[in-house]
Amino acid sequence: MAESTTPAPRATSNRSTTPVSDTFKSYIASNWAERTDAVPAPREQAPFAAARRDRLSTMYPGKRLIVPAGAAKVRSNDTDYPYRAHSAFAHLTGWGSDSEPDSVLVLEPTASGHEATLYFRERAGRDSDEFYANPQIGEFWIGARPSLTQVAGDLGLATKDIADFEAVLDSVDANTLVVRDADRDVTDQVDGRRLLRAEADSVDEDPDAALARDLSELRLVKDDYEIDQMRRAIAATKQGFDDVVADRPEIVAHPRGERLVEGTFNRRARADGNTVGYDTIAASGPHACILHWTRNDGPVNNGDLILLDAGIELDSYYTADITRTLPISGTFTSVQRQVYEAVLEAADAAFAIVKPGIRFREIHAAAMEVIARKTAEWGLLPVSAEESVQPDAQYHRRYMVHGTSHHLGIDVHDCAQARRDMYIDGVLEAGMVFTIEPGLYFQPDDLTVPEEFRGIGVRIEDNILVTADGAENLSVGIPRTADAVEAWLR
Repeated sequence: MAESTTPAPRATSNRSTTPVSDTFKSYIASNWAERTDAVPAPREQAPFAAARRDRLSTMYPGKRLIVPAGAAKVRSNDTDYPYRAHSAFAHLTGWGSDSEPDSVLVLEPTASGHEATLYFRERAGRDSDEFYANPQIGEFWIGARPSLTQVAGDLGLATKDIADFEAVLDSVDANTLVVRDADRDVTDQVDGRRLLRAEADSVDEDPDAALARDLSELRLVKDDYEIDQMRRAIAATKQGFDDVVADRPEIVAHPRGERLVEGTFNRRARADGNTVGYDTIAASGPHACILHWTRNDGPVNNGDLILLDAGIELDSYYTADITRTLPISGTFTSVQRQVYEAVLEAADAAFAIVKPGIRFREIHAAAMEVIARKTAEWGLLPVSAEESVQPDAQYHRRYMVHGTSHHLGIDVHDCAQARRDMYIDGVLEAGMVFTIEPGLYFQPDDLTVPEEFRGIGVRIEDNILVTADGAENLSVGIPRTADAVEAWLR
C-alpha cells in the first residue's frame, strides 16, 4: 500500500529509540498475514447524514463547502485530549467517536447539486515506517486504522486520501466557504488562497458565518435517527444516576465524595457510551449554588442536598443533559422539600405549555411565573410577583440567573449559532429536543433570604421532545417528584 505523501503528524524523534537500520526495516515489513478487511454495509445513520447533506446542498447552489473534522488538541507536550470531531462534520458524515483527526468533508458543486467527498489519511502500509514508528498514527501505537474503501462503505461516502485535498485547496475561489472554527490550519489555507485569487488584503468572513449559522439551524429539528439516539443517551444516563445512588455509602464516607460521584457516573459513560457529554457537575451542599461547579472536590454529607447535572454521550456524539437534586440522607428536610417542590412546579408549568406553534421563549416565561410567585410568597422579594416579572424588575432572577431551556443533541448546547429568531424567538416544531431546567439557588451568604434557606441549591432538568400535538418528557423515567426521589434512595 502506498504511503501518503502528506507529512505525518508530530513524532517524538528527539527521544526515539526506534531501530532505523535497513535490516530492521526489512524484517518488520515482512511476514504479515494478508489483511482480510471486509467492506461494511453503510451504518444506520448513513442515509440520514446523506439527507442532511442534500438539504445543505439546496441552500448553497454553486458553492464549494469545506467542513473539516479538526485536528487533535494537545493536552500536554505530546499527549492529546481525547479526540472529538467538529459537530457539523459529524452531523453531515455520520462519523462519530471513530472519526479520524484531520479529516475534511468537501461538497463540490455540480450541475445537479453537490458531490460529497471525505478526505482523510489513508492508513500506512506495513512496508512504511509510519506503520511502526509514528506514535500518533502508527498501527503499533494506536491500533489499526480504517482504509479509504472501508470508510466509503461504512459511511456511504466517496473517500480520497488527504493528500488529494491539496487539489481542492488549489481550486479555492470566491465561491468556496469553510467552517472557520473547525480547523485553524485548513481555514488559514483557504483564506490564503482566497486572498491570492481576489488580490485582496482581507477575507470577507460573512459568507462563512452564514454557513456556520445554517449548519447550526440544520440541527434544530431532529430526524428519526437523532431522536432514537437521544432516547438511548437518556437511558444510559439513567443507569449512571442509578449507579451513583447505589454507591452512596462509599461516596459519603470519602472526604472528596463529589469526586466519587463524578467517577461513578463517568465509569458508566465510558461503559455504555463514548464519554460524558460535558464535565459532570457533582455539587453537594452549598456547591449546588454554583451553577457550573465542576471542580467536584468537596465532601458529600448527610443532611445536605447534592445536585447532579450529568449526561452520557454516545459514540454518535448525541448526549443527554439531566439534573436531579437528591437528599444525601435519603429524606428531604422540610425547607429542602419546600424549595424542591417549588422548582418542580416551575418545571411542570413549563412542560405543560410545550407544543408546536408556541415560541421557545414562552417556556422560560412559564417557569419564571412560578419562581416569582414562590419567592414572593416566601417574602423574599421587595415587590409582588406580578411586579417582579416585569422586564424592568426581575427581582426573582437573583435566585435563578440562568435560562430555563436550551436545545440539545449532538452538542449539549446544540444549535448555538442559530439566529435569535430561530432560537429564543423561534416557533416550536415537532422533532425539536431541548431541556427544561428551572432552579432555585440561595447562596450561603445571601442576606435577602432566611438563614434556613442559605446554602440550598436545587435544579431539576429534563430532556423534552416536541411531538405533533404536544411534548414528551424523555427523561421522566428518572425519579423527579420529592416522594419518588426518596423512594429511589431507599
